[in-house]
Amino acid sequence: MIYTVTLNPALDKTVEIPSFAVDSVNRIVSLRTDPGGKGINVSKVIARLGSTSRAIGILGGTTGQAIAQALAEENMVCDFLPVEGDTRINLKVIDPVTHTSTEINEPGAAVDEATLQSLLDHLVKMLRRDDIVVLAGSLPQGAPKDTYRVWGEACREKGAKVFLDSDGDAMREGMAAVPYLLKPNNDELSRLMGRELDSLEELIAAARELLRQGTAKVVVSMGSRGMLYVTPERTLYAPGLKVPVKSTVGAGDAVVAALAVAEEQGLPLEETVRLSAAAGTASVMCSGTQAAEREVVDGLVPQVTFREI
Repeated sequence: MIYTVTLNPALDKTVEIPSFAVDSVNRIVSLRTDPGGKGINVSKVIARLGSTSRAIGILGGTTGQAIAQALAEENMVCDFLPVEGDTRINLKVIDPVTHTSTEINEPGAAVDEATLQSLLDHLVKMLRRDDIVVLAGSLPQGAPKDTYRVWGEACREKGAKVFLDSDGDAMREGMAAVPYLLKPNNDELSRLMGRELDSLEELIAAARELLRQGTAKVVVSMGSRGMLYVTPERTLYAPGLKVPVKSTVGAGDAVVAALAVAEEQGLPLEETVRLSAAAGTASVMCSGTQAAEREVVDGLVPQVTFREI
């Protein structure tokens, strides 16, 4: 079973504004809302890929109710703990003229440690050896910065494989629990290592440094430049595919979803590369943070190329 954890979910409101400008009046030409938060996004893509997951997390207020209703309509298996306060609403501004994406994210409702512990205890009771747990996204207000370390260690003790996709202190602390797979983008990896990383050689060296700390796999997404897949035995680079881009928000989550599905199915590295690269590419072809249809992903798989480094 794949479990996704979203401790700071959101209702994602995506608007399209041609020639978006600050300190000016901007007019929206299209708008859509999607249940979001990195773990939820991962579960949405897993469902579209034909697999199942259990999405757990916390939801609050009318925004939380809207997210729960939207997920129920997608027939997703969800296990969310109700909390006081309102789940956040995040605004994504897409400019089709300048090809930019601007995110304005609310901090979200505060959560106490007792609530987090209750949710963790619930997750741990369900876990079995070789289950996959995706710890993804930012932490809510009130959560200790070592939350992902505590959760990662608890999941590892149950024999689960932890996938970590976060940033800043949450990522750094989570690394202390030695996750099975780490999925930063190039900017997040630079912040994690404390130095600017740009070239493939620099990114590969940093990924191998993380492997020496015990992580089994590191996948580095680089936007239109493609992705790196680094294991102790092999390093593969898959260049990005050129496709019409509607929104880059959630592309990394689609990659994580495909990686989790590939791991659960025991796919070889080459097939994992093709599936995850295709899933990430299909995501940017969609508006908002909606998950791409499986047929779109399958159509892109044969187009994915890679080379060994």
